[in-house]
Order: sequence, then structure tokens, then C-alpha cells
Amino acid sequence: MRTHTRTPSAPRRARRLVAGAALVAAAALTLTACGSSSGDSGSSDQPVASVSGGSSSGAVPLDPPFAKPAAQLTDNHGKPFDLAKETAGRPTLIYFGYTHCPDVCPTTMADIGNAARTLPATEQRQLQVIFITTDPQRDTPQRLTQWLGAMDPSFIGLTGDFATIQAAARSVGVDVEKPVKEKDGSISVTHGSEVLAFSPKDNKAHFLYTAGVSVSQYTTGIRKLVKGETP
Repeated sequence: MRTHTRTPSAPRRARRLVAGAALVAAAALTLTACGSSSGDSGSSDQPVASVSGGSSSGAVPLDPPFAKPAAQLTDNHGKPFDLAKETAGRPTLIYFGYTHCPDVCPTTMADIGNAARTLPATEQRQLQVIFITTDPQRDTPQRLTQWLGAMDPSFIGLTGDFATIQAAARSVGVDVEKPVKEKDGSISVTHGSEVLAFSPKDNKAHFLYTAGVSVSQYTTGIRKLVKGETP
């Protein structure tokens, strides 16, 4: 699902969210990265996964599953972070968003944090929650540390070159567009609202969550994810 968030224009954002929610509610869906924007060379082989529909668990199955993005980024401590290598063999949730987002991003990360804290301590240490900024110019490592600290200090924030971030997102069917400065000085940031869940068994995403998933649904899914299971 594609979420268009603009700071501070709420009506435009709300219309895009409603449209996205309608797509998710359809009986049969195809998850695909959106096409390139005007002037962007993009990629001709965007991933496509068959989505068999949601369930009471809130999880959306992916068939075939998505491989974890291979991206060299920088974490919120300013250190190099090889996304595929650093998360290999660990249950991992990945979300693309930005810290100036007024509602969807902080709500999503806070709900994941509340769900993760229900796990036993050993399983909490296994789980990796990765927040990849779609607004790298404003989301510095220091900004990411401060913002994520309010959700859960164990969360990892990643930033880097926008082209690298966009390629990583599109490799798993998430649309990310370069931030645009509007005439009124506001910043438009378009990004997908999916949370991808990668299994520790094969490092692939077998299911995802869209915006609006409850804490209890995240809790159910995360408990299964750390065991390499699907909801």
C-alpha cells in the first residue's frame, strides 16, 4: 500500500491513505512496486508477489516470498550497516518511513515496539526492527537515534544515499519517491506503508503488514516470526 505523506498538508495525505486501504480490502490483490516517476530511469523488473488476502492475524502472505534487500547503509550510530549480512539468520521487521511523518510512521513503530516488549527477553534480543528513512537529507543518524529512542532504543535506524534506499525498497515491492519541496516550503514524502517480516530460517519475507494493524496482531505475528513460522 502506498502512503503519500506531506508536511503539513493532512487532507492530501488522508485521501491517499483511504485509496490505499480500499486496495488492500479487495478480494484479490497483486503486490507490486509502483512504476518509476517522470524522469526516473527506474527498473523494468519490479518484483511481483501474489497476495492471497489478509486474515484475522492482520498478516498478508507473500507468494513467492521476497528476498532481503542487499544494501550498504549507515546506522543511527554513524556506522556502516550491511542490511543483508547484519540481519542474516535473525527474525527481522523492515519498515521504510521518515521521522517527520505526522502519524503513520510513529504509530507503526510505536505499535511494533509495544508488541515486541511482550516477548521473553531472549526473544526480544533475537528480533531486529529496522527503520529505513525515505528522507535521508533530514534524517541524520542523530535524528534517527532520538526519534527511535521514543519507540524502543533497540530499534535500528538506517540512512544513506537516496538511490540506494529507493532500490532497496523497490526490490521488496515498496514504492519510495524522492522527497519534493513544495512552493509553500513543505516537504512531500511518498513511501509505502508496508512492514515486511523476514524469517530467520531463509532470510525471506513470507508475509507483511499494512497500515492499521493492531498491537495484538503484531504481537501474534512477531511471536511466530521469531520461531521461523508464519501467522
